[in-house]
Amino acid sequence: MSLKRRFVHSVQRLVVNPVGRQLPVTMLETTGRKSGQARRTAVGGRVVDGQFWMVSEHGEHSDYVRNIQADPAVRVRINGQWRSGTAHLLPDDDPLRRLGNLPRLNSAVVRLMGSDLLTIRVDLDR
Repeated sequence: MSLKRRFVHSVQRLVVNPVGRQLPVTMLETTGRKSGQARRTAVGGRVVDGQFWMVSEHGEHSDYVRNIQADPAVRVRINGQWRSGTAHLLPDDDPLRRLGNLPRLNSAVVRLMGSDLLTIRVDLDR
Protein backbone atom coordinates (compact mmCIF):
# COMPACT_ATOMS: atom_id res chain seq x y z
CA MET A 1 0.00 0.00 0.00
CA SER A 2 1.39 3.41 -0.92
CA LEU A 3 2.33 5.81 1.86
CA LYS A 4 -0.28 8.32 0.65
CA ARG A 5 -3.07 5.72 0.61
CA ARG A 6 -2.04 4.38 4.04
CA PHE A 7 -2.08 7.91 5.53
CA VAL A 8 -5.43 8.85 3.99
CA HIS A 9 -6.97 5.51 5.01
CA SER A 10 -5.85 6.00 8.61
CA VAL A 11 -7.24 9.55 8.79
CA GLN A 12 -10.54 8.42 7.30
CA ARG A 13 -10.84 5.40 9.60
CA LEU A 14 -9.83 7.20 12.80
CA VAL A 15 -11.28 10.70 12.24
CA VAL A 16 -13.52 11.24 9.22
CA ASN A 17 -15.80 8.20 9.52
CA PRO A 18 -16.38 8.40 13.32
CA VAL A 19 -17.16 12.13 13.05
CA GLY A 20 -19.28 11.59 9.92
CA ARG A 21 -21.43 9.03 11.71
CA GLN A 22 -22.37 11.72 14.24
CA LEU A 23 -23.01 14.54 11.75
CA PRO A 24 -25.65 14.93 9.06
CA VAL A 25 -23.18 14.27 6.23
CA THR A 26 -23.74 11.91 3.32
CA MET A 27 -22.95 8.33 4.31
CA LEU A 28 -22.69 5.12 2.32
CA GLU A 29 -23.69 1.91 4.07
CA THR A 30 -22.41 -1.37 2.66
CA THR A 31 -22.46 -4.91 4.03
CA GLY A 32 -19.04 -6.06 5.21
CA ARG A 33 -17.78 -8.78 2.89
CA LYS A 34 -16.18 -10.70 5.78
CA SER A 35 -18.26 -9.72 8.81
CA GLY A 36 -21.70 -9.40 7.19
CA GLN A 37 -22.18 -6.31 9.39
CA ALA A 38 -23.29 -2.86 8.22
CA ARG A 39 -20.31 -0.62 7.43
CA ARG A 40 -20.75 3.14 7.13
CA THR A 41 -18.41 5.49 5.32
CA ALA A 42 -18.64 9.27 4.87
CA VAL A 43 -18.80 10.06 1.15
CA GLY A 44 -19.45 13.00 -1.11
CA GLY A 45 -21.63 12.95 -4.15
CA ARG A 46 -24.84 14.15 -5.70
CA VAL A 47 -28.22 12.77 -6.73
CA VAL A 48 -28.95 13.19 -10.44
CA ASP A 49 -32.14 11.75 -11.95
CA GLY A 50 -32.70 9.20 -9.17
CA GLN A 51 -29.08 8.07 -9.09
CA PHE A 52 -26.41 8.92 -6.53
CA TRP A 53 -23.02 9.60 -8.15
CA MET A 54 -19.70 9.60 -6.31
CA VAL A 55 -16.00 9.00 -6.90
CA SER A 56 -13.93 6.70 -4.68
CA GLU A 57 -10.49 8.09 -3.82
CA HIS A 58 -8.76 4.72 -3.84
CA GLY A 59 -10.91 2.70 -6.20
CA GLU A 60 -10.74 -1.05 -5.69
CA HIS A 61 -8.35 -0.52 -2.77
CA SER A 62 -11.21 0.99 -0.71
CA ASP A 63 -12.91 -1.39 1.69
CA TYR A 64 -16.35 -0.08 0.75
CA VAL A 65 -15.63 -0.74 -2.93
CA ARG A 66 -14.61 -4.31 -2.09
CA ASN A 67 -17.83 -4.63 -0.09
CA ILE A 68 -19.82 -3.41 -3.12
CA GLN A 69 -18.08 -6.00 -5.30
CA ALA A 70 -19.26 -8.70 -2.88
CA ASP A 71 -22.79 -7.26 -2.43
CA PRO A 72 -23.96 -4.23 -4.44
CA ALA A 73 -27.05 -3.63 -2.25
CA VAL A 74 -26.30 -0.41 -0.34
CA ARG A 75 -27.97 2.43 1.51
CA VAL A 76 -27.07 6.12 1.19
CA ARG A 77 -27.89 8.76 3.82
CA ILE A 78 -28.73 11.93 1.91
CA ASN A 79 -29.95 15.00 3.81
CA GLY A 80 -30.56 12.83 6.88
CA GLN A 81 -32.72 10.29 5.01
CA TRP A 82 -31.60 6.73 4.29
CA ARG A 83 -32.31 5.45 0.77
CA SER A 84 -31.67 1.92 -0.48
CA GLY A 85 -30.17 1.20 -3.85
CA THR A 86 -27.83 -0.87 -5.98
CA ALA A 87 -24.25 0.29 -6.50
CA HIS A 88 -22.41 -0.03 -9.81
CA LEU A 89 -18.66 0.40 -10.25
CA LEU A 90 -17.91 2.28 -13.47
CA PRO A 91 -14.22 1.84 -14.38
CA ASP A 92 -14.85 3.16 -17.92
CA ASP A 93 -16.26 6.48 -16.66
CA ASP A 94 -13.83 9.43 -16.45
CA PRO A 95 -13.65 10.13 -12.69
CA LEU A 96 -11.92 13.50 -13.07
CA ARG A 97 -14.63 14.70 -15.42
CA ARG A 98 -17.28 13.28 -13.10
CA LEU A 99 -15.82 15.23 -10.16
CA GLY A 100 -16.57 18.40 -12.12
CA ASN A 101 -20.29 17.67 -11.67
CA LEU A 102 -20.10 16.81 -7.97
CA PRO A 103 -19.83 19.05 -4.88
CA ARG A 104 -16.73 21.23 -5.22
CA LEU A 105 -15.19 20.86 -1.76
CA ASN A 106 -15.47 17.08 -1.72
CA SER A 107 -14.22 16.88 -5.31
CA ALA A 108 -11.16 18.96 -4.43
CA VAL A 109 -10.35 16.65 -1.50
CA VAL A 110 -10.80 13.55 -3.67
CA ARG A 111 -8.47 15.00 -6.31
CA LEU A 112 -5.87 15.89 -3.66
CA MET A 113 -6.00 12.70 -1.60
CA GLY A 114 -6.97 10.14 -4.23
CA SER A 115 -4.58 7.61 -5.69
CA ASP A 116 -6.82 5.42 -7.88
CA LEU A 117 -10.10 7.20 -8.68
CA LEU A 118 -13.20 5.16 -9.52
CA THR A 119 -16.71 6.39 -10.37
CA ILE A 120 -19.61 4.75 -8.53
CA ARG A 121 -23.29 5.09 -9.39
CA VAL A 122 -26.02 4.02 -6.99
CA ASP A 123 -29.40 3.42 -8.60
CA LEU A 124 -31.71 4.52 -5.79
CA ASP A 125 -34.91 2.60 -5.12
CA ARG A 126 -38.11 4.59 -5.52
